[in-house]
Amino acid sequence: MQGREVLHAAREPEVSVPTIEVGSTGARALEPLVMATHEGKTAFYPQCSLMRARDLVAALDGGSLPTNGAMAVTEHDSDTATLPTPDEGVLAVGCRRVLGACGWVVPANVDDYLTSGEFLAATAASRADEWLSELRDAGLRGRGRGDGSRDTPIADTWTTIQEISRERNSDPAVVVNANESDPNAEMDRLLLESNPLAVLDAALTAARTIGATNLLVYLNGEEDLARDRVGAAAAELTNEIGADIPIEAIAGPDEYKAGEMTMAIEALEGNHRLEARLRPPFPREEGLYGRPTLIHTPRTLAQVRALFADSGDQVGHVSGPGSRLITVAGDVETPITIELSTDDTLSLVKNAVDFDGQLKAACVGGVFGGVTRTLDVPAHANALTAAGLGTNGVVELFDQTRCMLSVAGHRAAFAEEENCGRCYPCRGGSQQLASMLRDIYDGEFNAEKIRELLRVMRRSSICQFGHDAQRPVATTMNEFESEFRVHAEGRCPNDTCI
Repeated sequence: MQGREVLHAAREPEVSVPTIEVGSTGARALEPLVMATHEGKTAFYPQCSLMRARDLVAALDGGSLPTNGAMAVTEHDSDTATLPTPDEGVLAVGCRRVLGACGWVVPANVDDYLTSGEFLAATAASRADEWLSELRDAGLRGRGRGDGSRDTPIADTWTTIQEISRERNSDPAVVVNANESDPNAEMDRLLLESNPLAVLDAALTAARTIGATNLLVYLNGEEDLARDRVGAAAAELTNEIGADIPIEAIAGPDEYKAGEMTMAIEALEGNHRLEARLRPPFPREEGLYGRPTLIHTPRTLAQVRALFADSGDQVGHVSGPGSRLITVAGDVETPITIELSTDDTLSLVKNAVDFDGQLKAACVGGVFGGVTRTLDVPAHANALTAAGLGTNGVVELFDQTRCMLSVAGHRAAFAEEENCGRCYPCRGGSQQLASMLRDIYDGEFNAEKIRELLRVMRRSSICQFGHDAQRPVATTMNEFESEFRVHAEGRCPNDTCI
């Protein structure tokens, strides 16, 4: 809302200076962020006031670029397609390969989008074998908990869907799973609000490559801006390269479980009670209405777009190439979404936020991520998994005032409330787990019994929800079991619980 007021103020003066609205850069602490551009230079004004916005427009109209009070001034090609990133500050942390256009281009504007290259989907059908070969050579993996190829090579899934569709003479479908309701995960929403054409172009490229006949974008029903911009981008994309594959935007419930891939399919089929489906068969075999279904998150599709646009050139670690979008949250003043190459370590995230005090722990991977004392872990999936951490792209930083039993207990309670109830290891396990953690405050702590319950949940739950729900407690106990025992003795070492 504040950004719209600044935009309105900038358009008040009767001048010839064009003023455009762009999406977020991912750095919310800078917003409303105004960028004034003149003759290959851009000045950045964070938290811009209404008066300053008017003054900036007036100065530009007079032929000068005002730099007094600017956070940074960058020089760049006048026709650059990506944000001219400052050399210092939060926007300089990591890389901006996938996020490059976010905060710089007008969302859903075809002319802006084409400055970075042609529509990939325009030639996808004729280049299907080439695209699959590039994906296979790159070893690109899916990103996000709602992706049908999470942490596994996506080329294998595309090829499987092609083969099954031919065998059964069945038309496959493509689902863009953008219903991410983890309260700290802002990556997918950022992409759809700031550069939706990149996501939809990659999705349509995938659809034409595997021979799909439907493309559905599954959104959180509470995210109006993302839905509006997806609708506008879909209309522009259809107008530009044809309507042979309809693009539909469908809103789903604002529930964490609704982002799990089979529950996403349940919601798309109109079922009001969302329950995980047994697997096998997986969605790539029997998904939407029994059809082979390719499910990718916006994060994955943005990586596909970057790979194809760069003609197969890749960055990052060889075992998990590309980059990873990460929302940094927790005990920070304002969350931020940044991008790290997969061969970067997570320790870089501390450079992107104001974090006072000493780091006690971090939860990596979202609400059901893993707790760790160190961030010296590479950002690729193999390293994160080996360290017992999650790969869902959230890093929460906790300072020394945090009670780690409380952290684990709140996540167990979240699992108890949010699970779909389909399988007992998850439903009953999360109930027992939350109860056992509450019993610690009454002096009862049985570490072996809790760990056995966590093992059963991890191995026996039918979907990723149950597999992951045990992880915060398991990793917190591994790192901070002494705090659990102190609570059972009747005191909290941080003086926050007891």
